Amino acid sequence: MLQSIAQYRPVTAKKLTESRYWENLSEGYRKLFVVASEVLPFRVNEYVLENFIDWSAPEDDPMFRLLFPQEGMLSESQFDRIEAAQKATPAELREAVRVVRGELNPHPAGQMTDNIPTLDEDIVDGIQHKYAETALFFPGAGQTCHAYCSFCFRWPQFVGEPAWKIQAREAEQAVSYLRLHPEITDILITGGDPLIMNSKNLRRYVEPFLKVESLKTIRIGSKAVTYWPHRFLADADAAELLSLFEEIVAAGKSLAFMAHLTHWRELEPPEVRSAISAIRATGATIRTQAPLLKHVNDDPAVWAKLWTDCTAIGIYPYYMFVERDTGPCGYFRVPLWRAHEVYSTAISRVSGLSRTARGPVMSSHPGKVMIDGIVEVHGQKALSLRFLQARNPRFVGRVFLAEFDETASWLDDLRPLGANKFFFEMPETSAEPLAVQRAAPEKIAGSVHA
Repeated sequence: MLQSIAQYRPVTAKKLTESRYWENLSEGYRKLFVVASEVLPFRVNEYVLENFIDWSAPEDDPMFRLLFPQEGMLSESQFDRIEAAQKATPAELREAVRVVRGELNPHPAGQMTDNIPTLDEDIVDGIQHKYAETALFFPGAGQTCHAYCSFCFRWPQFVGEPAWKIQAREAEQAVSYLRLHPEITDILITGGDPLIMNSKNLRRYVEPFLKVESLKTIRIGSKAVTYWPHRFLADADAAELLSLFEEIVAAGKSLAFMAHLTHWRELEPPEVRSAISAIRATGATIRTQAPLLKHVNDDPAVWAKLWTDCTAIGIYPYYMFVERDTGPCGYFRVPLWRAHEVYSTAISRVSGLSRTARGPVMSSHPGKVMIDGIVEVHGQKALSLRFLQARNPRFVGRVFLAEFDETASWLDDLRPLGANKFFFEMPETSAEPLAVQRAAPEKIAGSVHA
């Protein structure tokens, strides 16, 4: 544990079976891994393996569960089909894998339909625009990661299915779209992980955005600060990367580094702390967000320590998410009432400076829905929910009630209290346009493909 490895060495599923780490795993787990890794994308690196997993008892380790496929991530039927297909032809195995992946809801919440914008009737490659003020940008060269989290809702980017991949080869088309939509003040450069790119490639994507006056904030979503902190310290172009960050700030843009920190143990290596200091020295702010995951961090003490430790080193706690309805979500899901209990207990144990964390939040099709608590209405228990962000801007801040269901783990599992449908399910409200400019909406050009 806590060993410094300054050279990035990726470990794929096949390489793992040939490595010294394989000997630390039980025979039963090895069988599971060989089957499940056919379907679920797997990639780690030696730095992660050496610093984050207790190899004396790896299968009980929360970071191991975060990084490695687990029993229950595939249904029994799915597992059996893949295991049988491994004994058939390569073509039959590929087809079985493709079918099972399709069963895992690869693109939830309208990602490939309602979020894809158009420009002069042409689809804008590599852009998602769900909320009026924020657009997501997927640079084609950044659609992998230093290591894969087993829960990641971006897993379709990693499995080699061209029709599932969202990516842009260049930024010019995205810039044209931004200029026609001045209501967009924030762009999130995401992936995969954009910091898997070298600094020259990242600069090629970033620099065009610096010339868009209506754009105020550039966000970079990355796990590199913990999965490969040497990206900021020892890589050949580490200084160039930090210089690019400084240029973004000098150009008058706010640079928000969105770090995905799932467990406080990710902050333990000294390299991680040094990388955080280097990022902050450029003028960037760092925020942390992660989902609540059964078997990994479904404990208020884990979140309280994570948020306290982050605040102490200058990272702002941002979101506790509910695990999305995609991939192996059944393994990680926590009932909504329990998610609220974990959040409220954890937030009660931290100082006011750490209470910037909002949650638990579902990134659902209509928007980001927060669980405010359990209430009683005319003797009936209910969940009180609220839109933090919404596809229809008029929903933002709106409170609504759902019948209490102790098994519900996602918005789609809930039923409205005292009604047949939630207000956002009504045709007259769901048909609202996605992007609504806060001032002079008649000047908005372009459209949104739905």
